[in-house]
Order: sequence, then structure tokens, then C-alpha cells
Amino acid sequence: MARNSSKRELLLDIAEQGILAKGFADTSIDEIVFEANISKNGFFYHFSDKNELAKALLQRYIDREDEILDSVFNQGAEHNADPLESLLYSLELLAQMMDDLPNGHPGCLVATLAYSDKLHNSEVRDLNKSAVYCWRKRFLIELENISNTHRIQDDIKLESLSDMISSTIEGGIVLSRALNEPKILGEQIRALRSFIKLLFRADG
Repeated sequence: MARNSSKRELLLDIAEQGILAKGFADTSIDEIVFEANISKNGFFYHFSDKNELAKALLQRYIDREDEILDSVFNQGAEHNADPLESLLYSLELLAQMMDDLPNGHPGCLVATLAYSDKLHNSEVRDLNKSAVYCWRKRFLIELENISNTHRIQDDIKLESLSDMISSTIEGGIVLSRALNEPKILGEQIRALRSFIKLLFRADG
């Protein structure tokens, strides 16, 4: 069983690298099985088709991202009782994590699969949409906690600000890859951190 599990993970690893590098349509099953050194029957033992592969990849990616975000936000909460300082601390931790990636962030599967959504079934599309909604909710909870103790300095919806956190991170990934400058992502997260810091003011 462990052997089958490791083979499945290998297929997922190879598929993820290919999809992030070339896109979903240009990453073929033939290419994946060749790299994994298994037969097509071996592939179909683990995944019935490319949609099931995409769903498994996406779920694995979401789980990993949630684990990272849980870690940085929990550290922020443990380090600071003030919700604003907690979020600022968490964003700096996230920026430092991105700085430590020698070749930059490999890319976001949520964004990559969103661009090829016409190739996917409703299960993959719904899972992708659910991931974005979950990130919105996660950041919105943090911002609502901040707004309970700090006055916002502009007329901006907290939900829009929540989405801005996600879009800044995604945009930073695109910029860093397009310009081949890995440090851009961390810099973008810190720019967002500064914006949020200026947007709220502590009472008293």
C-alpha cells in the first residue's frame, strides 16, 4: 500500500511540475507516465482520467497552502494579542518564507487551472472556486477582528481588502516568474503589509 501511495505521489509531483511549467493542456499523460517510468495502466490505476488527476493535484495544493497559512497566522496570533499586529507579523513571516525559496515560488495551481477551466469538469471548477472563497473568508476574519479595535482610514470594503491579499500574492508570483526575480514576491507581500498598516489606526 505504501508503495502504491508513493507511486501516486510521484505521478502528482511530475504532473504538477509539468502543469506549472507548460499548462494543463500541454502536459500529457504520456509525458507523465514516461517520467514516472510506469505504464499507462499504472497511471489509470491511480487516476481514471486527467480531470481526476487535476482534482487530486488541486486538493493536495490547497491542503499544503492551508497548512502554511495556518502556521503563519497561528504564529502571528501567538506573538501578538492585537489583531492588527498579529496580521502584520504573519505577513512578514510569509514574506520571509518566500524570500527563502532559492528559485522563487513555483507557481499557483489554483490560478493555472483557472486559466484552463474549460478543460475541466464541474468538480475541478467547484474545488477551485471553493479554494478562493476559503482564502477570502480566512483573510476576512482577520480583517474583521482588526476593524473591531482599529479605525479604517478609507472607504473600502473589508471583503475587497481580503481579496486584495490573495491577488497581491498571486500577482507577485506572476511578476517574479515573468521577470525572473524571485525576491519580488516577498517585496509585494511587504508592500501589502505596509498598505494595511497605513489603512488602520489604533484607537488612542
